Amino acid sequence: MKKQLAFMVNSKKCIGCYSCALACKNQYHQEPGVVWRDLTPLSEEHYPHRERAFYSLACNHCDKPVCVEVCPVQAHVKRKKDGIVVHTAEKCVYCHACIDECPYGAAKDNQVLERAEKCSMCVERVDAGLKPACVLGCPTKALTIIDLADLKNPQAEQYPPGIEKHEGLNPSTRFIRPASPELALAKQDS
Repeated sequence: MKKQLAFMVNSKKCIGCYSCALACKNQYHQEPGVVWRDLTPLSEEHYPHRERAFYSLACNHCDKPVCVEVCPVQAHVKRKKDGIVVHTAEKCVYCHACIDECPYGAAKDNQVLERAEKCSMCVERVDAGLKPACVLGCPTKALTIIDLADLKNPQAEQYPPGIEKHEGLNPSTRFIRPASPELALAKQDS
């Protein structure tokens, strides 16, 4: 299998602090209202313990990214060496094709600068041997970068409950489902 870098979202470890999203925003100084990484609480339908489980979501760096297909000016490129889908905002002609076509909503509409934008996995940091800002900012290590070619964790899922299935795109992000909290009993209760 060829190298494919991917985000691993471990919902067992995530505490919902938004540090990943804030680290991304601080790294790139996005315009108000433009968010490349966000924290999504799981609905009670998928996880019954309210406000206890989250998915940290950004671009999935898909194997067959629709943004690359639809961009008329090649502002989106999938790198062969590591599978990162890089977006060069300066090339964007603001046609909205990527915004309209990405079923995961990864491409964001920057109305102030009149261009599309998205997570490029901090490609400049990765190229320098550093972790993406979101990964570095996660205090519980719930968000990490993995190479799918080396993934051996049987708990890692591509489409856990709450994540739409788009098999044609083959998104690279993997998830570990949250665990039900254990009931802590005092000695007098047992």
